[in-house]
Amino acid sequence: MKDPVLTEMPVYNTPPLDQRSRDLRRDCVAAMEGGGRGHLPSALSLLEILRVLYDDVLRFKPDQPDWLERDRCILSKGHGCLGLYAVLADKEYFPKADLLTYCKRDSILGGHPERDKVPGVEASTGALGHGLGIGVGMALAARLQKRDSRVFVVTGDGEINEGSVWESAMCAGKHGLDNLTVLIDYNKLQSYGPTTDVQDLEPLADKWQAFGFAVESVDGHDVTELQQSLTRLPYTAGKPSVVICHTVKGKGIAHIEHQAGWHHKSKISAEEIAALYDAVYASAEVA
Repeated sequence: MKDPVLTEMPVYNTPPLDQRSRDLRRDCVAAMEGGGRGHLPSALSLLEILRVLYDDVLRFKPDQPDWLERDRCILSKGHGCLGLYAVLADKEYFPKADLLTYCKRDSILGGHPERDKVPGVEASTGALGHGLGIGVGMALAARLQKRDSRVFVVTGDGEINEGSVWESAMCAGKHGLDNLTVLIDYNKLQSYGPTTDVQDLEPLADKWQAFGFAVESVDGHDVTELQQSLTRLPYTAGKPSVVICHTVKGKGIAHIEHQAGWHHKSKISAEEIAALYDAVYASAEVA
């Protein structure tokens, strides 16, 4: 049986990826080359989300990763960690050369991010559905301690099938946690097929509104649109926010976009790696 492919693809008017976005993709490929494995497409769909958070939104100090007043960013879909590692290295939480040690025996960078091992990682996330519950606890703690720290939780669309996500959403709505933002990487293709086939999420915005969230939808690869949306948080005082980010799985490497067969690679050849590097810079379009 052939690997499932998302055939009814949404239409996006996304600007061409700029040099910074392509460089971050190169760093993801470099890490995958070092480890010989990884969830590359899941990382590429969330790169602009993380890029804008760390460039324009979050308050943090890379030389003091446990600074109490920092904002917290939890990558709940932990299998997309290649993207998080690329951004954390770019922000100098650890040397960029460490990316090449990904998944090596003595590396700090594993196949899922680990708190207290990787500087800048706020929660160990591997089993899906846990990040939002952790984020709700952090947001409540900030309120009780009278800190103005904010909490951001990046989830996957397949991940929000988990019941624990909706229990946490109910709690966030109950407490009116307007210092909490959920960002959904809505690439519409989970590990073994389109979300519409596995567990249809629509009407997604209505679901979150029913749980007490203020909701916005954005193009998850349009840096300007993300900046304009995320710098206006919270959307409504007294309500948690959710940003539905419409993305493309594998974005920026044409031959793996929308391909469920690329969801995870446990072995990857030198030829495949070379093709990935070539594809990152194949487009002559520059934003």
